[in-house]
Amino acid sequence: MVAQFLGLKLRLLSNHFKRSPAQVVGVLAGLAYATAMAVVLVVALVGLRLAGDVTLIRDALTVAGSIIVLGFFVLPLILGTEDSMEPRKFALLGLANRELSFGLLLAGLLGVPAVTLTLVLLGTVVTWSRGVLETMLALVAAAFTLATCVILARLSMAWGALLLATRRSREFTGVGGIVLLVVLAPIVLLVLNTNWGRSGRGLLGELGTILSWTPLGASSAVAGDAATGFWAPAVLKLLIAGATVFLLWVAWQATVARMLVTPGRAAVARHQGGLGWFDRLPHNAIGVIAARSFTYWARDSRYWVSLIMIPFVPILAVLPLAIAGVPLHWLALIPVPLMCLFLGWAVHNDVAYDSTAIWLHVASGTRGFADRIGRLLPALALGIPLIGLGSALSIYVYEDWVVLPSMLGVSTCLFLTGLGFSSFTSSRMPYPVTKPGDSPFAQPQASESSAFTQSLAFLGPIVLTVPAAACAVLGFREDPMWHMLALTTGVGVGLLAVIVGVWVGGRTFERRGPDMLASALRA
Repeated sequence: MVAQFLGLKLRLLSNHFKRSPAQVVGVLAGLAYATAMAVVLVVALVGLRLAGDVTLIRDALTVAGSIIVLGFFVLPLILGTEDSMEPRKFALLGLANRELSFGLLLAGLLGVPAVTLTLVLLGTVVTWSRGVLETMLALVAAAFTLATCVILARLSMAWGALLLATRRSREFTGVGGIVLLVVLAPIVLLVLNTNWGRSGRGLLGELGTILSWTPLGASSAVAGDAATGFWAPAVLKLLIAGATVFLLWVAWQATVARMLVTPGRAAVARHQGGLGWFDRLPHNAIGVIAARSFTYWARDSRYWVSLIMIPFVPILAVLPLAIAGVPLHWLALIPVPLMCLFLGWAVHNDVAYDSTAIWLHVASGTRGFADRIGRLLPALALGIPLIGLGSALSIYVYEDWVVLPSMLGVSTCLFLTGLGFSSFTSSRMPYPVTKPGDSPFAQPQASESSAFTQSLAFLGPIVLTVPAAACAVLGFREDPMWHMLALTTGVGVGLLAVIVGVWVGGRTFERRGPDMLASALRA
């Protein structure tokens, strides 16, 4: 039976070369990349055998091994990897649970990630082949590492198939993956900016010591401890690695048994009384459009995925500056204006998200003014509290309330001018977006027009905010009275931009209604 599983896996892999030429080229490119990476790593690991600093090598390989083990579990969840040999596909064959579980695990060894990992682990065996016992421990530890990674990958895909079968759950997982990448980006910057010659080695040693006693890094640290003469810790960590493999094997068998009797999870429709926002807002054109906008801002993943990312934008801007040594009280002035800029920019292509539903506005003769105002109300409902509360919190950290008017003025100007430009661009220059019901991460191919629209809606507010920002700078460097002028300038320019944007965008909407409907049909 094991031979049949392995043969089936090989046939599934061979099917990758029977697709379209473009897909075959992609597969070959992936194989070439994996092969090159494996060769480079193996050569480096073989070269480490002659290195003298065994402790440093042990700590580095322990940290790297822990990251690899974690990646084998996390990446299939984030990427939504589909298991070609899911246990439920074998439910009608009447196989014993243990036999099926073992066969699927062995089949999991026949894949590009597992084969690449196997080659790299063999390279670590060469690295620690400094004696007979060290080599034997390195072989056993490498086998434990490989088994841990393969079982974790199988569990990750199986649990994803059980728990993330609905579209909404997969979207949440994708958002979580993006958030994880955003959080990891500052860590990568911190690593790159670490002075490894002075303090980096101590940090690596502490991290390696901690991870070596966890299931993530225990197997990677076994041979290194033996090579440095710490035999007792090496044996204990080998026991931890073996216990980890055993517990994962038990969890895998339980998961297979559960999947054999569990159908795919389907989305459950919830029935709610009332009309939601349509009951709460006025029953006129502006109120109805605003109610619809509030509804899809809350339910349409294409919107809330973008909104969730806005609070993380300042992290990418602030943390590198903090690492570079910029004082905290100056960094406190950055997040709110940045979030206001992106919140105003978020609706620059709002009409395109309606898709063919825009025909309701065109057929009913909706006034452009009502459409523009109704679409801006959700953004205003988020932006006004953000400016008020966020500015107060920022100035509290800055510890000088004289600066509050400048913070309010610059943030308000960025937000309102962004809404003004968005009111115009969404009616005059809509471009294709993800269709309703599709994944928010499946974006259509970009074009020159879409790039121009995005740039105009993003850079326009920045240019119009220059006067308010200049007054704020003068308030810092010359006279605090400039801060009040920054407030009045920012609010005045922002209100003027919104009024002009709504008026021009409304006129454009009324004049180009049929063209927008035709664009939606083509997209």
